[in-house]
Amino acid sequence: MGAADIAAPVAPVLTTTPMVALLGNPNCGKTALFNRLTGARQKVANYAGVTIERKEGAFQSPAGNGFRVLDLPGAYSLSAHTPDEAITRDVVAGLRAGEQSPDVVVCVVNATNLRLNLRLVLEIKRLGLPMILALNMVDVAKKRGIEIDADRLAQELGMPVVETVAVQAGGEKSLLRALDAMLPLRAVKPQPLSAIDAVGVEETQREVRRILALVSSDAHDTGNLTEKIDNVVLHPVLGPVILAVLMFLVFQAVFSWANVPMDMIKAGVDGVGTMLKGAMADGLLRSLLVEGILGGAGSVLVFLPQILILFFFILILEDCGYLPRAAFLLDRLMGGVGLSGRAFIPLLSSFACAIPGVMAARTIQNPRDRLVTIMIAPLMTCSARLPVYALIIAAFIPDRELYGFMSLQGLVLFVLYFAGIASAMAVAYVMKRAMGSNHKHPLMLELPAYHWPHLQNLALGLWERCKIFLSRVGTIILTLMVLLWFLSSFPGAPEGAAHPAIYYSMAGILGRGLEYVFAPIGFNWQICIALVPGLAAREVAVGALGTVYALSQSGEELAQSLTPIIASSWTLPTALSLLAWYVFAPQCMSTLSVVRRETNSIRYPLMMAGYMFALAYTASFLTYRISLFFIGG
Repeated sequence: MGAADIAAPVAPVLTTTPMVALLGNPNCGKTALFNRLTGARQKVANYAGVTIERKEGAFQSPAGNGFRVLDLPGAYSLSAHTPDEAITRDVVAGLRAGEQSPDVVVCVVNATNLRLNLRLVLEIKRLGLPMILALNMVDVAKKRGIEIDADRLAQELGMPVVETVAVQAGGEKSLLRALDAMLPLRAVKPQPLSAIDAVGVEETQREVRRILALVSSDAHDTGNLTEKIDNVVLHPVLGPVILAVLMFLVFQAVFSWANVPMDMIKAGVDGVGTMLKGAMADGLLRSLLVEGILGGAGSVLVFLPQILILFFFILILEDCGYLPRAAFLLDRLMGGVGLSGRAFIPLLSSFACAIPGVMAARTIQNPRDRLVTIMIAPLMTCSARLPVYALIIAAFIPDRELYGFMSLQGLVLFVLYFAGIASAMAVAYVMKRAMGSNHKHPLMLELPAYHWPHLQNLALGLWERCKIFLSRVGTIILTLMVLLWFLSSFPGAPEGAAHPAIYYSMAGILGRGLEYVFAPIGFNWQICIALVPGLAAREVAVGALGTVYALSQSGEELAQSLTPIIASSWTLPTALSLLAWYVFAPQCMSTLSVVRRETNSIRYPLMMAGYMFALAYTASFLTYRISLFFIGG
């Protein structure tokens, strides 16, 4: 029997639900396509041993075929330079422990930027896995006059090529038809990564240019609108001014737009409290419901409109393509402290919460830059600080306009946010030089074309922030408020006590003990009590103050909201000192645990907590003493 008569082995047909892996460059629309395919059928977890997010979902094609789909982290190449790219490389090559290699790979590419996207496609192709190329954003490419011959591209690449519009309903139908056409799939083992390394980068880029010359024409490209806008937005003088004005207007809106919904929530909380007090006899249960839960969690819930307004603007700027420009504008400034503009996105994420900011630092290639970014991320003013700022500003800063258009309260909030940014840059400067590195790494960043924000993405983003905030109010904050109420109510006041019962409680004893430490910066024992649960989550401090002061008042004073109570109980130097404290406030426990996982060391979270406590105490001490000198107590 001759060699020609020996049949090549055929891989067995898959009997399980096929796993589809979506991968592509950042900003190619891959995650939007994942959301379009899966809807609410998503499971989000972390890859084993790391904090990198793993998103898996399921969907069914119109033909009734079921698929599983995995949204892999964005990557520019399989020659991994970041932890995200390493995860993508290992999963698609079948090297990730506990993770099967995909049965079919869908490479999502930005139709307006094939030159950058095709390198990854060619690298994946060398692994020998079944592939489909999803030519995404074809609607934008056609509007700009970019012509792409999809049939010729499929011929050159040797794989199906489909056109998709991930942000439009039905924009995924051609991909579903292509997946159905590939069935039945056979189990294929990916080729070793040496198949990729065998072809150099220069040769790959030559192949990209050859294919582009055959399949794409931008002779009629009218996409210079983005360039015209960038000529203004990225101007070395006008650009930073525009960025500063945008940020200033955002913080003005946080106070100006939120008044009506905040008043409505406050009236609702007060109404429920009044109803409970009228319907229930005086006792422990009424105290728990009114002073513990409503006085605590209700005090935090009032600030939901301000948080949503802040994220409304951040999501719009992100969706329209402005945020990468902001990173470019800030590259020179951040370079002055030894960072690159690439650190801007993780630091911006920290305005929501330091946890995603710390995790987003994985995209920074240089290890020292990544470590410094992680260490300064908590200095960005996270949304948990906003309730504290808003409470104190509303109580002590007059609600008046300057020059007929500028809110004084919004101006103070802008200054506090700016103080956090300035302090982060100063700490980065010191850390980079302490590490013996002052080298600036060049910034390479893809600037997507401008487009109108998508209302669906905006609504989903705001709903996610709302759910996160409400879940914290309903779980962490509520639990801590009940615990704080218990500690503040027992063992109770002795006969003939000269102070409210909370003064003699376990919480009161703790607060009066801490007062010895914090008295030099103007904090009373009530503030000291609130600082302790505030270590779990910063916004808990507002709820804690609400509970403490509700239990400290009596009679008609119980009907007052927290703002007028602290306005009459604190001096202005104390209020300013607490604002200064929260600019640098020691980080919440959940963030410290994430820093521990990201750095794989207990040393760095301890360093973070230590330096932030020292900065907070020093800033509060100076603020209190200087304001006492000029204002008086």
